[in-house]
Amino acid sequence: MANRFILNETSYFGAGSREVLAGEIEKRGFKKALIVGDKNLVKFGVVKMVTDTLGDFPYEIFDEFKANPTVKNVKDGVEAFKNSEADFIIAIGGGSAIDTAKGIAIVVANPEFADVVSLEGVAPTKNKCIPIIALPTTAGTAAEVTINYVIIDEDSGRKMVCVDANDIPVLAIVDAELMASMPKGLTAATGMDALTHAIEGYITKGSWELSNILEINAIKIIADNLRTATFDGANMKAREQMALGQYVAGMAFSNVGLGCVHSMAHPLGARFDIAHGVANALLLPTVMEFNMPACEIKYGRIAKAMGVDTTEMDTKEAAQAAVDAVKQLSIDLGIPQTLREIGIPEDALEQLASDAFNDVCTGGNPREITQDDILELYKKVY
Repeated sequence: MANRFILNETSYFGAGSREVLAGEIEKRGFKKALIVGDKNLVKFGVVKMVTDTLGDFPYEIFDEFKANPTVKNVKDGVEAFKNSEADFIIAIGGGSAIDTAKGIAIVVANPEFADVVSLEGVAPTKNKCIPIIALPTTAGTAAEVTINYVIIDEDSGRKMVCVDANDIPVLAIVDAELMASMPKGLTAATGMDALTHAIEGYITKGSWELSNILEINAIKIIADNLRTATFDGANMKAREQMALGQYVAGMAFSNVGLGCVHSMAHPLGARFDIAHGVANALLLPTVMEFNMPACEIKYGRIAKAMGVDTTEMDTKEAAQAAVDAVKQLSIDLGIPQTLREIGIPEDALEQLASDAFNDVCTGGNPREITQDDILELYKKVY
């Protein structure tokens, strides 16, 4: 069996690393940029931290997209790109900005997929996307290093998970200074998103030696630094470590897949606009308990990576310790613990279960799961 691994051509890390941007643009011969950046990042000067490095290089800004970007947002972005006469995209933001940029860049290069909906799943695009340079401003999604992006189909009310080796940014600049303005709640939620990526990528059916090495180390990095980054946002060392941990998690899960935490989180975002990191964090311990029979040995390693002394524990106790450590971290960070707390109506659970069962991530879950199982898991966290 061949295990494929796709990564960026080039990545830079470190506080202030955005200063390499102008040189990279010149080296690649680009002429004009469309900057895809979140409105709030424009408003609060984070986008300016990047554009200040460009000198007089020409660019236009597209910021008309939602936190959970939609098909319409992508279509509007395609028009903005064409009208700007740009030849590449600079994506500045979290998953919403980078996912929007990926959708735009894929459609521009593959106009036969202009309806956007046809990109769901593993789309047979032929051409590499328009070049993207991605500068993440959150330590969570790892969209700058993945071949995945998520777009909401407004007509069906579903999140479409798009998997395409042609969409990966050519360059990632992971500059923790761009993450320093994240408020406590966003730092916690995006950090738990990164932890979910690492755990699900570690236990998914597609995992193998290389992905396992990356994911178990990502779990340790995130567990060691997320509390500090959340409660001491000015601690640049913790910010840099979280930026690294989420990237390492993304390197692996992008290539091996995820599981039912993500398939259950996606419809919460699509139908109720729940922040993806919050949905993942709320669901993660409960889904881990469900998956435990298929993952006991790996859960013991997760517990150790999270700082639990498992020396005197048997296999089952060590596995449960991993679940408990994840739940305690979520509680410590102030993440909501029930669907009721985040305003989900009980009569929506059956539709959510149907959406989740049909989500592309469900196939990667390490334990076989039915739609009824998923409904019971939703009920358990209600």
